[in-house]
Amino acid sequence: MIDIGITKLAIIGGIALVVIGPEKLPGLAKTIGTLLGRARRYVADVKEEVNRSMALDELKKMKDTVESAARDVENTIQTSASDFEKSWAETTALANEAQFGDAGFPEYKHPKKKWRLKQGATPSWYKARTGTRTHAMSGAARVARYRPRKVS
Repeated sequence: MIDIGITKLAIIGGIALVVIGPEKLPGLAKTIGTLLGRARRYVADVKEEVNRSMALDELKKMKDTVESAARDVENTIQTSASDFEKSWAETTALANEAQFGDAGFPEYKHPKKKWRLKQGATPSWYKARTGTRTHAMSGAARVARYRPRKVS
């Protein structure tokens, strides 16, 4: 780098004061400061972009390693699952032969129940004779049914 000390800056400032003049020197210093600030910002932006690209490359490498590890795990799971399915099929075949013989699974037998028709313990003729309610009735229907009749 350029080695500029305080004495050299003072000499440059004195020459600039004589050559440029005291009226234009503050404006020139302001312009030079603005340009130096822009240059520093540009250099900082370039450094940041380089760092981002390096980090992106590292992330891509990490992504590739994670994806390859995931593929390896998926392959091992698939092979173990296929082995499990084979052993399960063999085991169930042996169990079926031992339990049901060569016929396989037993036929389905209907339970012969009318499970949708619920029957109570009290016979329906007894409920009708004693006046026990056999159907659910809404409140409005009950009021309409048992409303006292107006005598005219």
